[in-house]
Parts: sequence; structure tokens; C-alpha cells
Amino acid sequence: MCADLDRSKAIDLAITQIERQFGKGSIMKLGGKERVADIPAISTGSLSLDIALGTMGVPRGRIVEIYGPESGGKTTLALHIVAEAQKANGLAAFIDAEHALDVTYAKKIGVNTDDLLISQPDTGEQALEIAETLVRSGALDVLVIDSVAALVPKAELEGEMGDAQMGLQARLMSQALRKL
Repeated sequence: MCADLDRSKAIDLAITQIERQFGKGSIMKLGGKERVADIPAISTGSLSLDIALGTMGVPRGRIVEIYGPESGGKTTLALHIVAEAQKANGLAAFIDAEHALDVTYAKKIGVNTDDLLISQPDTGEQALEIAETLVRSGALDVLVIDSVAALVPKAELEGEMGDAQMGLQARLMSQALRKL
């Protein structure tokens, strides 16, 4: 019983220290009186998917990776999210690293292509610099990068066929994600 009391005091002391250092709400019991604030989200355009995600869409201010097989609907889902953001008077940008955006299809889905910012960068570095600049502006509601696989580093593009370019893209992505 005494050991449980000591543990309880120790954790209370640690929580107090963390809150003093990082602010109230920086640590809490998940089932406690304090609740994690509702996370604002942008709908995916699919009620069942919004419900399954648990936040009624994709969370704002977060990096969300959509993963799946080729022709699995990743770009279509991203375009639906763009359309939903635009319906709510949001601003969206689309970095088309694949150089494959079908504008006619995007319009059919509901994307206002006149207001959509689009970039078709030549290199992975250029794409990620553009993304960083747009994110730092604080003006965007949605930024889509299509696709990570198409973010080819400049060194790889300029190198010879068969050159060993191990880990360049991974390094590029790792660095970019830390900045974003």
C-alpha cells in the first residue's frame, strides 16, 4: 500500500514538473476530466471513411500519407479532399510530381481548378521547397503532393544510368518531413 502511495506521489510530481515546463495540457490522463480538444478536420467526401478515420475527415495541420496499390484511388481521394476544402472556402495546392494530373477529371470530382494552385516541379528538392514555402505561408487548408515515389532527387536525375544512388530519396524525405 505504501509503495502504491509513493508511486502515485512520484507520478503526480512528474506531471506537475512537465506542466510547469511545457504548459497545462501537455500531459494528461486519457480518461481524465480534461479532454483532448476536438481535432479540426477536412472531410474526405465519404461519410463512411470520415467516420472510420475517427475525426470526421483528415486532420488539419497534420501530414497524412495515403498509401495503396497503383490505380488504387489515392489521387482521387486526395482530389475529393481538395474539393471538400474548397467547398468550405479553403485554399488548396497540388504539387504534381508525377506530371499526370487530369484536370478534366478533377473538375468532374468537384475541384475548382480555377482556384487550385498547381506546381509541376522538375526535381524532388524543388517540389519539397515549394511545399515548405506554401506551408510556411499559413494560408493553405490542403496541400497534396502526388506522389512521393515521383520525388526524384536532383542528383539521381543528373547521374548516369546505373549509378548507385542509395538512400537519396529517403534522405530527402526524412529531411523534408522534419521541416514540414
